[in-house]
Amino acid sequence: MGASMNEVAGAPGRALNPMNCLFAARALRDFGDSFVAILLPAYLLALGFTPLAVGVLATVSLSGSACLTIGAGLLGSRYGYRRLLLIAAGLMVASGLAFAASRDYVVLLAIAFAGTINPSAGNVSVFVPLEHAALAHEAGDQDRTRVFAFYSVAGALAAAVGALVAGAPGLAALLGLDRLNAMRGMFVLYALLGVVARFLYARLPQRQIPIGRVPRAALGPSRSIVIRLAALFSLDAFAGGFVVQSLLALWLFQRFHLSLPAAGVFFFCASLLAALSYPVAARLSRRFGLVNTMVFTHIPSSIALILAALAPTLGFALALLLVRAALSQMDVPTRSSYVMAVVTEAERPAAASFTSVPRSLASAASPAMAGALFAVYAFAWPLLICGSLKIVYDFLLLAQFRHHTPPEERRA
Repeated sequence: MGASMNEVAGAPGRALNPMNCLFAARALRDFGDSFVAILLPAYLLALGFTPLAVGVLATVSLSGSACLTIGAGLLGSRYGYRRLLLIAAGLMVASGLAFAASRDYVVLLAIAFAGTINPSAGNVSVFVPLEHAALAHEAGDQDRTRVFAFYSVAGALAAAVGALVAGAPGLAALLGLDRLNAMRGMFVLYALLGVVARFLYARLPQRQIPIGRVPRAALGPSRSIVIRLAALFSLDAFAGGFVVQSLLALWLFQRFHLSLPAAGVFFFCASLLAALSYPVAARLSRRFGLVNTMVFTHIPSSIALILAALAPTLGFALALLLVRAALSQMDVPTRSSYVMAVVTEAERPAAASFTSVPRSLASAASPAMAGALFAVYAFAWPLLICGSLKIVYDFLLLAQFRHHTPPEERRA
């Protein structure tokens, strides 16, 4: 493992177990993002908005995340990730409270853009590049993918529980309670999670590691590879934006009339399978390499998504979507590890940000298109488009980077 943050910061009392704090904060965020992503379409539909409005709000939210991530990349080394993570946690608190308090669509759009409400329940977030830079510093080359895998496991397991909790308003309605107010209560819970996350980030060291100057020469010798990776990741994210979790839930609600509690159970199972896949991905990457692991687990998951779009029954569709869940996220820890591996340490915050921002922008473009398609057509065109584009991405990634190996693979 690399030098600990405690040693660098010289504050062992305050910065107790910083990696554990990051794991716990990731778990809290994914728990909240998971139930919010499922509740979001149900909440907006309950307020009287259309599927197109759901897609537009998802696009606005992801666009705002991109802007926040740009800021994190530019300011990360100047102010340190601890301070920026504290600010982001404060935005999480404000987002949850504001979303619970408003019924006006324009106001909700503004909150979605400026806050942290996440329709994807995943890695499109201002928190991600900051946490990645911190974790990469903590781990050596041989341990880096394993650390990112467990970091992803912590989030996925929490997201699974969050998916179950998303069904709470539906159960409250069965007990005679007001369903809409129960949904608002869930956004208040999201805000409280932000309070706890802020406490955890406050445990990180106050003095930060010298990780480079972002305004100039943020990317030096690795500029070309980061640009190429960012372009490919953007294609992947654009494809994924067609089936962000909120829109996948919307499709299940409309196509098969799936209930909110049943949707929660399904997404719980999907998140659990994703969590189990992360350690498997780390082991596969040691044997077959990071790029091969990304590509050859991703392609079958895209095929499963395409078949789910054509499924005639709910059971068949859910089974295929669970197959996809078991495979589609194996590229998450491997992709994060690969980006951190092929750049210098000084470039890591900028590389994490500059590969995340195009992903955020690209993923922001497609939810509104998906919402429009769901509003006009009963057929699952967004699922077909997503799966097809992701397969194209996989072949391009393999063609461009199969011979560009990270340090641990060159030494193997």
